[in-house]
Amino acid sequence: MKHDYSEFDGQQAFRSPDELFAPRQVMQFILQYGQDALDAMNDLDEDESELIQQMIDAGLLEEEEDEHGNRQLRMTARLVRGFQHRALLEMFEGLHKGSRDGHPTPESGRSSERSEGTRPYEFGDPLHELDLGQTLRNVIARSSREVDKKAQGPSMLPLRLGLEDLELHQTEGTADCATVLLIDLSGSMMRYGRFLQSKRVALGMAELVRARFPQDTIDFIGFASLAERLREKDLPLVMPKPVTVRDWEVRVRVPLEQAEANPDGIPPHFTNLQLGLRRARQILARSGAANKQVFIITDGQPTAHVEASPQTGEEVLYLLYPPDVRTRDITLNEAMRCHQQGIRLTTFALIEDYWGMDWVGFVDQITKLTRGMAYYCASHDLSSTVIESYLSGRKRKSFVH
Repeated sequence: MKHDYSEFDGQQAFRSPDELFAPRQVMQFILQYGQDALDAMNDLDEDESELIQQMIDAGLLEEEEDEHGNRQLRMTARLVRGFQHRALLEMFEGLHKGSRDGHPTPESGRSSERSEGTRPYEFGDPLHELDLGQTLRNVIARSSREVDKKAQGPSMLPLRLGLEDLELHQTEGTADCATVLLIDLSGSMMRYGRFLQSKRVALGMAELVRARFPQDTIDFIGFASLAERLREKDLPLVMPKPVTVRDWEVRVRVPLEQAEANPDGIPPHFTNLQLGLRRARQILARSGAANKQVFIITDGQPTAHVEASPQTGEEVLYLLYPPDVRTRDITLNEAMRCHQQGIRLTTFALIEDYWGMDWVGFVDQITKLTRGMAYYCASHDLSSTVIESYLSGRKRKSFVH
């Protein structure tokens, strides 16, 4: 092996993980403004574009030309992983001490975390969990009983180990889990930085599942007037829908197929939780995980739903403001379908608007109907609340102050 020696220049040979990613201010800028941030970075003057070139050289950004021959910046997979890594660190910074790192279940299992007591060996159990002391006591007790049964029987020695003597340490049970994270992208999520915290949660959860729970899966759905599946690589650029209608009363009815084919033709900023739950249910129906759950991040009650036309049977999208009882009932019916299919619902209600707290009654309804969980918190508490719920599996309603 050949070695080269040179004078140390004071620079580290290997950079830390944080130094491999973009500066914190740049990542914050992209998270806050999405695609508009990339467009603004692309239009910087030559004197100000040195940082952009450094990011391109570091493999964090890529250049491509649009149909008009103009340069466009695009995030690389490495930059997306940087967002996820930093988001996960920030989530753990606010995590309460004592939170468990796992998905505990009431039953004992075959995980690596030992608990009090032992249990008999079963075929397929790992032998490294063997409790040698208890196993030897079992052998001696059984051999002693066999000698007592025979007045002039053989001696207890040598001890003969049998499968019935093997005793293992008791371990805590853990289970795989398929999760769908529903993110409210309605117009009101722009207030108080709610969408920013929601994106951080999504990015951090993606990194957590990949690094710590490889048997788990997580998918993302954004819901506003419609609902769409969000790709992991696009999460840093996701933004709430702009408010295009400010009337005191809105009653819009349009065929769902037409709305999905031309989303620009409808007001985009309503809250269609029902369609989001339907999309989540369809994703989880294809999963073979032992546990299935939906996390809902929202800041208001639904104002949109889909139902079949009684005349034609065609599905129709309704956008209704103020919130309509029909929308509430259809959304609750969809939540009940999730519950009937064994999907656990957890709602994270963002409640900075104390003057409009009447909508949390809907969260109470969906929680009681599905025997789910509800957390009421400000947006700055969202990260620690979501990750603590995911890790600990708590089953109670909580208010976070």
